[in-house]
Amino acid sequence: MRLQTSDLLPFFLAWMLLPLAQAQAELLPAAPDSGKLLATGGVKQVEGAGGGGIVPWALITSYGTEDSYGVNAHLTVLPTQDYRLKAYGVAAGICDKLELSLASQEFSGSKAPLNQLSLRQDIAGIKLRISGDLIADQDNWKPQLAIGAMYKRSQPVQGLEGLGITSVRQLGAKDDHGIDYYVAASKLFLAQSLLLNGTLRATKANQMGLLGFGGDLNNHYQLMPELSAAYLLNRKLAVGVEYRRKPQNLSVDHEKAYYDAFLAWFPNKNLSVTLAYARLGDITVFNPVNQRGWYLSVQMGN
Repeated sequence: MRLQTSDLLPFFLAWMLLPLAQAQAELLPAAPDSGKLLATGGVKQVEGAGGGGIVPWALITSYGTEDSYGVNAHLTVLPTQDYRLKAYGVAAGICDKLELSLASQEFSGSKAPLNQLSLRQDIAGIKLRISGDLIADQDNWKPQLAIGAMYKRSQPVQGLEGLGITSVRQLGAKDDHGIDYYVAASKLFLAQSLLLNGTLRATKANQMGLLGFGGDLNNHYQLMPELSAAYLLNRKLAVGVEYRRKPQNLSVDHEKAYYDAFLAWFPNKNLSVTLAYARLGDITVFNPVNQRGWYLSVQMGN
């Protein structure tokens, strides 16, 4: 399995930031303070980052303030007409500055000829807030800015052994691992109860990486825009919409943009529940139907 220099970047960043995390850890309280405003910890994105359901935001997960930390876990399930996606993982926010996450995605088929298909990928994420403050910057136009990276590795393909397919490379992908890089800007207008987010992602991933990286049509990084808007109906309830553009690298996959409309409930700082209606577009030419379905995500932590 070929390992490229770029594959080591998230680990290099984590190594560079480790002294900061260690220094801050000595000053952290024994228990997290959960001092951030309700809902400003966001929910969990399907790749494990803090944000919306399909788009990472500039906010740092958890309710820990600049002198504290927070840890949470999430489970997300999204069934469509022909497939089922399950995502789960853990994430930590440190000093409202650094976010570290681990997540897994499991994707399975339910309709012939891919009813036995099973895909999985593991994701390690890192995010660093570089400027701005979601709450403090209410008297100016400056958004909160963050940069992030997600290292993803696909596991062997299961269920297609009868066709001789055991790897995403046999479906046309150039690699079974890769990295997404992104920059996110989030602006909260407290008086208007409105949050806007824009994310720009550099990626070669096919269907978030579940079908590998690069392909017979393209094998280079492309910049993909991602947008979110959320409106707070009250302190505990938010509605919103999201859009995520994606590259089309594989001739066997007419990949389309993702959309969702969501309702997020924050009964307290230890629990959030998100219900969304998502459109994922085509997944493969074998089931050429616009996949859509109800998305349910639960996050627990502090």
